[in-house]
Amino acid sequence: MNQRSTPPVQPSKRSTIFYLLLLSVLVSLTASCAQKTWDINRYIHALERPERDQHQQPEKVIEALNLTPGMMVIDIGAGSGYFTRRFAKSVGDKGQVIAIDVEQKMLNYNKGELKKLGLANRVRFVLAEKEGPTFSGNNADMVFLCDVYHHLEDQIDYLANTKPALKPNGRVVIIDYYADARSGTLGFSKQHLVSKEQVIKDMEQAGFTLSKEHTFLPRQYFLEFVPTQTKDDGRAG
Repeated sequence: MNQRSTPPVQPSKRSTIFYLLLLSVLVSLTASCAQKTWDINRYIHALERPERDQHQQPEKVIEALNLTPGMMVIDIGAGSGYFTRRFAKSVGDKGQVIAIDVEQKMLNYNKGELKKLGLANRVRFVLAEKEGPTFSGNNADMVFLCDVYHHLEDQIDYLANTKPALKPNGRVVIIDYYADARSGTLGFSKQHLVSKEQVIKDMEQAGFTLSKEHTFLPRQYFLEFVPTQTKDDGRAG
């Protein structure tokens, strides 16, 4: 799910968010995933299997997200790079993707595949560790989580702490399996899944409003959220 501390780079608005990565996200994601014993190679194979496209419909997801060149996307729990690669194509040379994961081997695979496509320069790889600063910068157009939400602990705090990363018109996108028969057969217990209705409630508590729901995925809900507007928004100081 992305890279350990890297040598300093020239400061810029885009590099700011790389250095100021979400403490609560990294801690909760690391804690939840560290309890499991992974066969990384098998897991990568599962994530990259061609059959996944049938229910994940990645090209249709990318089309629905309406990404444009120059955008910044934060891919939390990026894994093998199934969506990272597609984001990198969409944001173009002027854009950037921040790919975060708890497994270095995942990041290495992700980076290797992007190098084959000539797109690795568009992506920052971040290995989630137990300590780190918080998100800041207000530079991200989108924070993206696919099949990650049900792994998280303290989801409300987790998502609330992504808000400082977002531009004023930024959004958080959550795709995850339905917590019922619609999700089909999974390689883990469905008791870990979180219902769509609960995610919406959690996001409201975290300070977000559901802005759009896409219903074309057969096994997963696909939700877009924006920061909830308050009475003071846009008011002069």
